[in-house]
Amino acid sequence: MTLRLYDTATRSVRDFVPMTPGQVGIYLCGVTVQSSPHIGHLRSAVNYDVLRRWLLHTGLEVTFIRNVTDVDDKILQKSLEQGRPYWAIAFENRLLLDRDYRTLNVLPPTYEPLATGHITEMHDLIAELIERGHAYPSVAANGDVYFDVLSYPEYGALSGQKPDDMRAGGEALERDKRDHRDFALWKGVKPDEPQDAYWPSPWGRGRPGWHIECSAMARRYLGDEFDIHGGGLDLTFPHHENEVAQSKAAGFGFARFWVHHALLNLGKSKMSKSLGNVIDLPTLVATGIRPVELRYYLGSPHYRSRIDYSDEALREAAVAYQRIEGFVHRAAEVVGPGRPKAVPPAFAEAMNDDLNTSAALAVVHDTIREGNTALAAGDEPAIRGALTAVRAMLGVLGLDPLDDAWGGAESGNDLKPVVDSLVALALEQRAQARTRKDWAAADQVRDQLKNAGIQVEDTPAGPRWTVGEQH
Repeated sequence: MTLRLYDTATRSVRDFVPMTPGQVGIYLCGVTVQSSPHIGHLRSAVNYDVLRRWLLHTGLEVTFIRNVTDVDDKILQKSLEQGRPYWAIAFENRLLLDRDYRTLNVLPPTYEPLATGHITEMHDLIAELIERGHAYPSVAANGDVYFDVLSYPEYGALSGQKPDDMRAGGEALERDKRDHRDFALWKGVKPDEPQDAYWPSPWGRGRPGWHIECSAMARRYLGDEFDIHGGGLDLTFPHHENEVAQSKAAGFGFARFWVHHALLNLGKSKMSKSLGNVIDLPTLVATGIRPVELRYYLGSPHYRSRIDYSDEALREAAVAYQRIEGFVHRAAEVVGPGRPKAVPPAFAEAMNDDLNTSAALAVVHDTIREGNTALAAGDEPAIRGALTAVRAMLGVLGLDPLDDAWGGAESGNDLKPVVDSLVALALEQRAQARTRKDWAAADQVRDQLKNAGIQVEDTPAGPRWTVGEQH
């Protein structure tokens, strides 16, 4: 089976064939770190982590580049508002972003370049564009350099925007552009911005425009042409459109596939720091949602389907994941954890169908139903088969309950031996009460455990306890 992906550039689902057999190069537009991350950022991370894991599962070697924008207008504005260096704000928020990625079991990138670490590469690319007649320094010699949009006839093809329909922006006259549609490659010094946010250049002291950084960094780590460029749907225009224009105008083949994920909305608007309508991971964890449950919620819909956030939907996703988790733990108690092997054909078919995680999870739940039937019948070979299949599928989705990533101190598993002993003592007291037919005392122990979040299930093999809601 061949992976088929929706390509924004052709507006079609196409067979994905790596440019180099056995190898895949992916560039993902990362986060602008002007403030702490929210779960909209984490949706992007989870979606592309699943793509990467599926490619790895199919035997491909993946070079995954995810950038960090650590200098831009928004970060400089925060610097002025807070009276702190822009680089301190960027670094602080980058650490928070890394923390959230780790907490959600997102694989680290092959490399994570910073915009400020690639000024030289940007200068080289800008110089090439000027030489080819696609860019020009401002006649005011103020350090500004612009891309000449009308010099690139294909401008607008990625997003479907028509240059003739583009309105003039407020910067058109102020910064001495030839045409209001032109965009900045290099921004000269401005007196009302932090003066430590500038670098020397052949055109004057300044800083990079937003779009040039990704073209330069993608080229640096993946070459003039690579397989997949990813990002949020909101980046299609102008950011990705401008990347395409400046990269192809410089003679690059650039991205062969453009893969965009839909947004996560809060109310009627996308979750955005600039709008102030954000929810972050620590806030959700404080309400009792575990990181693995949030990952399940973010990864369950198809990546091109919009998520309209609601507490109710998140809680339902948490319950659904707990059912998966319950089967894995029950089965592992009977036959051991096993070794995940091949995924079922129906799961592979779903994943190859433009990463249809919704259909893939339906296969997971179907397999769990079969596994629960096998558990009830005591059919150990069938239990083992279901468990290894489920764990293989969950591994692709980053959701395997037995993955070490979900067993760290934040999950409380470092206290598991202590909890085991305390619950065992309580269950022994309950058993003694039942033996002497003191049903009130037995029920009291059960209720006290329930109030502490411990569910007790009486089975033919004796009482079994779990943390959380019982299903």
